[in-house]
Amino acid sequence: MDQQKNLHVGLALLAMALGGFAIGTGEFVIMGLLPDVAHGLGRSVTTAGNAITSYALGVVVGAPLIAVLGARISRQRLLIFLMTLFAAGNLASAFAPGYLSFIAVRFISGLPHGAYFGVASLVAASMVPAQQRGKAIGRMMTGLTIATLLGVPLAAWVGHHLSWHYAFLFVGICAVISVLMIIGFIPYSKGDPSAHPLQELTALKTPRVLLSLLTGAAGFSGMFAVFSYINPTLTHESGLPQQEIPWVMAAFGLGMVAGMMAGGRLSDWSVTKAITVALVWNLVVMALFPLMAHHIASGLLVTFLIGTTSVLIPCLQIRLMDVAGKAQTLAAAMNHSALNIANALGAFFGGMIINAGLGWTSTAWVGGALGIFGLVVYQCSLLLKHRD
Repeated sequence: MDQQKNLHVGLALLAMALGGFAIGTGEFVIMGLLPDVAHGLGRSVTTAGNAITSYALGVVVGAPLIAVLGARISRQRLLIFLMTLFAAGNLASAFAPGYLSFIAVRFISGLPHGAYFGVASLVAASMVPAQQRGKAIGRMMTGLTIATLLGVPLAAWVGHHLSWHYAFLFVGICAVISVLMIIGFIPYSKGDPSAHPLQELTALKTPRVLLSLLTGAAGFSGMFAVFSYINPTLTHESGLPQQEIPWVMAAFGLGMVAGMMAGGRLSDWSVTKAITVALVWNLVVMALFPLMAHHIASGLLVTFLIGTTSVLIPCLQIRLMDVAGKAQTLAAAMNHSALNIANALGAFFGGMIINAGLGWTSTAWVGGALGIFGLVVYQCSLLLKHRD
C-alpha cells in the first residue's frame, strides 16, 4: 500500500516538475535566441529584449493577482488553469505575427509563472509528512533546474537551426503534457469556500513575509549579477572559446540541480538554519569567483558553484509558507516574483559596475554586497519571530 502511495506521489511530483521544466525553458530560452527573434521580427536585438522584460513583468503582476483571485479555487484546478494559460501563451508566442503581438503574448506567458510554483509547492508539501516537505518541494522544483541543464540548450538549438518559433512550440507542447499529467495524477481537492480573496493580501502586511521576500530578492540579485554576464566574463577572463559556451550553461544547470536537492534536505533539517547556511554559502561562492574565473577548468567549476546557490530557493519557499498564516498561496507565489525582481536588479547592478570599468569579475563584489544585505535582512526577520 505504501509503495503504491509513493508511486502516486512520485507521479504527481513528476507532473508538476514537467510544468516547472516548461516554465524554466520558456523563461530562459529567449536569452539565447534574441538575435534570431530580432531578425525574425525585423527589430534590433535590444528592442527584441523587451520581450524578456515583458515576461518578467507578467510574473511580478500575475503572482499576487492570481493568488488573490484564486483563493477559493481547488488547488488542482488552479494548477490546471495556470499551466493551460502558460501553454496558450507559448503556443501563441510561436505563431505571433509581429513584434507587438509577441510582446503581448510574452506578458501573458509570464502571468502564471509565480502562482504556479507557489501553488505547486503547497500541493507537494501537502502530499507528504511534514518532515519531508522540503524534499518534496525540492523534487518538484527540479523541473526548473533541469530546464536550465537540458531544456534551454535543446530549445535554443532547435530555435537556432530551424526557427525560433519552434522553440516556443516545444515549450507549449511540454506545458500541454504537464496539464494532462496534472489531471491524471494530482487528486482533486475541494477549494476553501470560506476563504476570502482579500485574506491573501494579509501576507503583504506581515513583516516576516516581507523581510523573507526581501532576503530572496537580495540574495538572488547577487547570483544574477554574476550569472547574467557569465558568458562574456569567462570568454574574456579565461579565454573560453565561444563554441564551448554550452558547457557553461550545463555546469550552471548541474549546480542548480544539486543546490535545489540540497536545499530541500536542509529545509527538512531546519528551515531557519538552512537559510543562514545558504546565504553564507552564497558569500563564499562570490568570494571564490574572481579567483577561479581566470582559467577554463576552474571557471567551469565556479559556474557550477554559482548554480548551487539555488539551495536558497526551497528553503525560502518553506519559510514563506510557515510565516504567511492563512495567506500561504500569495506568499509562496510572491517568492518567484522576488526572484524575477532579483533577475532584473542583478543584471542592472552587474552591468553598471562593468560599465564603470572595474572588470568582468567585479560582478562578484556586487553579488557579495547584495548577499551581505540579504543576510542582514534575514537576521532582522528572525528577531521578529514573536512579534507577528
